[in-house]
Formats: sequence, C-alpha cells, structure tokens
Amino acid sequence: MQKKTVTVLAPAKLNLSLDVVGTLPGGYHDLDMVMHAITLHETLVLRRSRYLNVRMPGSFVPVNEKNTAVKAALAFFHYTGLLAGVDITIHKQVPVRAGMAGGSADAAGVLVGMNELYGARLSMSELCALGASIGADVPFALMGGTCRVKGVGDLLKPLPPCPDCFFVVVMPSVGISTPEAFQRYDRMGSPLHPDCDRQEAAIRAGDLPGLCAAAGNALEHCSGATETPAIRALLDEHGALTSLMTGSGAAVFGVFDAEDKAQAAAEALRARYKQVYLARPDRGGARVSQ
Repeated sequence: MQKKTVTVLAPAKLNLSLDVVGTLPGGYHDLDMVMHAITLHETLVLRRSRYLNVRMPGSFVPVNEKNTAVKAALAFFHYTGLLAGVDITIHKQVPVRAGMAGGSADAAGVLVGMNELYGARLSMSELCALGASIGADVPFALMGGTCRVKGVGDLLKPLPPCPDCFFVVVMPSVGISTPEAFQRYDRMGSPLHPDCDRQEAAIRAGDLPGLCAAAGNALEHCSGATETPAIRALLDEHGALTSLMTGSGAAVFGVFDAEDKAQAAAEALRARYKQVYLARPDRGGARVSQ
C-alpha cells in the first residue's frame, strides 16, 4: 500500500571541534571537525501531491529556489526521474544563522521523506551524494550520530556514540553569515586550533572530560559575535565542562555531565536570551518517525 503522508525528524548538529587546516581548490576552506547530532529536531510532514509546495509556518526563512528543502525535492525528482510532486510542511525548531545546520537538516529530511513516500529505495550513499550537491552539511545531517568530518564537510568517518552528556545551546540576538565568517578568518586567522585527533581518541575511550578538554573552534575568534564571551562565561559559571561556539556561529553551547546542572544553566540563560535549548546527543540522522 502506497504511503500518502510521511513525518520525518531531522536533528540539528553541534561542532565539538572545528579547525581550519588549509585551502582547497576553488578557494574552499579545508576543515577538520568532530560533529554531533543533538535532540533538537526539525519536523517535516510530506504528502503526495501533483505539485511541489514547501511551507515553513512561523519562519522567516524564504521559500524560493535557494531554499535547501526546495533544492532537495528538485534534486530527488531529477535523480529518480519521478514525474510527481510533493507537499512539504517544515516545523522549524533549529535557530537560523546559528551554525547548527538547520537548513541542511531540512534538506536531509526532505530526501529521507521522499525516499520513503515514493518507495524509491535509494541507498544512504545515493542520498549522501544527492545531499552533497545541495550543501556541505547535508551528508552529515543524513548520517547523524558522531562523525569526524573533513574537507568541506564531504568526508565523513562515523565514530562511536558521544559519552552521555547534556547540551545547553544559546542563540544570541544576532546570527552570523557563514561566508562572512570565513572571510574574517582569511583576514584575521585564529590563535586556536583544536586537536581533533585527541578529541576522537577521547570519544573512542568514552572520556567526556577528555572530549571537552580537546574542544575548540578556530572560527570563534574571528566570528564577530560580540555576545559569545558573556554566554560562555555564564555557561562556565553554571558548571559546563566546556563551552564554545558551534560551526561558523552564532550559537554557543555548554557541555554538562549532569542534568540538574544543565537545567539550572538553561534557566539562568533564559533570563537573558530568548532562544535557549536543552538537548542530549542523538545517535541518528534524519529519519522517518511515522
């Protein structure tokens, strides 16, 4: 029996570390990162339709040909040759311009949802190849869990699950443009280059303090996000094992080893910031929920 509706959960991501290790052909930055999916999800509802229609109720993200969900739907139809449409409603929870790959999660959710809705049976490799044509973080959004990620985000090595912990994620009042963040890095450089090998070893050993000791983000110094130091200070005051900016910013997060500490930190940050989230590691990527 053909499905008429599919619901998909697509997790956001955090960078437990991010280093810029060089420049690739075409001017792209060569990255070395450890990325983790978290239990903050975009929820997508896909329905069979004769037309392509994408809605994001309550979101100011433009729905046009540059939207990652639209790109994903068109890429899926082009690859499979299906002459069909789809009606997509995306209930956004992930902050925008946050460095948490919300747009990539949307694209991954569309690919997974359409694969299920139309019974296309595309493999994860095929989905990741399609995803890479849409955006650098889409393959990770499909894979999820914990990964060592290199290149522009296209080289993924799955790692064991992150040691159990809690994340408090804070979105400042102003977001950051990824191209602008890298332009500032090119001008300013960074004094911080985290040891991703050391962090990977800590994850494999189940060593949360070691993971946190190796955390860092080479883009944080040049991000231009003026609220980052104050947010980090508050997270640290409330017992975070480490705190740092994720991706190219602007969201900042702290890692906690106990739920009560994380909840207390979240409450304290909510007194100052509108968007504060309490999350845990998510072992999967975008997936059908029903």
